[in-house]
Amino acid sequence: MLGDEATRTLDTVHELELADDLFERLSATHDRYHPQAYAFVLAALEYSQLRRPARGHIGGGELAWACRDLARDQFGLTAATVLSHWGVHSTRDLGRIVYQLIDAGLLISQPQDRIEDFDGVFEFTEAFEREYPWSGVHRNGGKG
Repeated sequence: MLGDEATRTLDTVHELELADDLFERLSATHDRYHPQAYAFVLAALEYSQLRRPARGHIGGGELAWACRDLARDQFGLTAATVLSHWGVHSTRDLGRIVYQLIDAGLLISQPQDRIEDFDGVFEFTEAFEREYPWSGVHRNGGKG
């Protein structure tokens, strides 16, 4: 069962589906990412805002972590597979999507923002496989 944050985020994703035409055009223009990848990054931005005490600017690293958390919440063990299907294989890909959304006028950057802020924030293999939060499994060999 999804938590309140994930449920609100899913509602946001459904609202963003109304923008499918725009995402289709972005995908066709850049020919690298599935249209749902754009909707997902925007949903992760909102997901991150909901977890803060006040809305405000979100930097590249924070957004990348929000994408990881939302992917885990929304897709569970299949998160890496879903993101890969959408063409997203690294945090740099998340940055490219953000900057394509900026170029399309859907997001606004701050002067200090750089695409390099997304470089190497985390490794997908670590985030979605080795560090996956398995419930009921203890990392100390099952003791404790």
